Amino acid sequence: MKPYSIPFHTQVNRIFLRPIIRALFHVLGKVKVSGAENVPLGKPYVIAINHISIFDPPLSVCFWPEQPEVIGASDVFTKKGQGQLLTMYGVIPVHRGDYDRVLLEKVFAILKAGRPLLLAPEGGRSHEPAMRRAMPGIGYIIEHSHVPVLPVGLVGTTDDFWQRAKARWQGLGEKPELEMRIGKPIRIPPITQKGVEKREARQHNADLVMRYIAGLLPEEYHGVYAGQAIVPA
Repeated sequence: MKPYSIPFHTQVNRIFLRPIIRALFHVLGKVKVSGAENVPLGKPYVIAINHISIFDPPLSVCFWPEQPEVIGASDVFTKKGQGQLLTMYGVIPVHRGDYDRVLLEKVFAILKAGRPLLLAPEGGRSHEPAMRRAMPGIGYIIEHSHVPVLPVGLVGTTDDFWQRAKARWQGLGEKPELEMRIGKPIRIPPITQKGVEKREARQHNADLVMRYIAGLLPEEYHGVYAGQAIVPA
């Protein structure tokens, strides 16, 4: 496996991008981050977020205590503005639903290098607060990397965030509130099954991560995981 390293130009881009976008969020809304003390700084782990809109990844990345590597849907790279930002930060494109050996090798190299990795288990935006069922990909990554997962619940990042922010500029209401709730690291049970049962176990572990995320969110965000949330002790 080729050792993972961040290109110099990407390192430079991140120095400017993160504070600029962080400041923009502060201008547009009221940002609250809780649970930052749960982040195991300097160690490898997977950050798992619920994914409502395009605002989720930049909010998570720019307010995270350290610089995470990020997996993002390949189709977003073709969109004007969004694609350029993803490329500048060094987001790793993934083709949803496809098995990509090269991508997985890079993912494991990132974690082996001791870096955090951010992804959305749902595999794409829901465009509504209610969560969709996770894809099994995160189960596969956890199975082979043996790193902890940090569940993260994002609140207020709905598609209408920009409209609500503009309304505030026009004197209509308050700044929209955005929250990033970071849960405690969780360890997922190892998989010992074979064949079909192994695939089912990966999906079970992916669902387990989502249940922990649901425990950080209001009930209206639980979606398919309604009644299954694991609330932090």
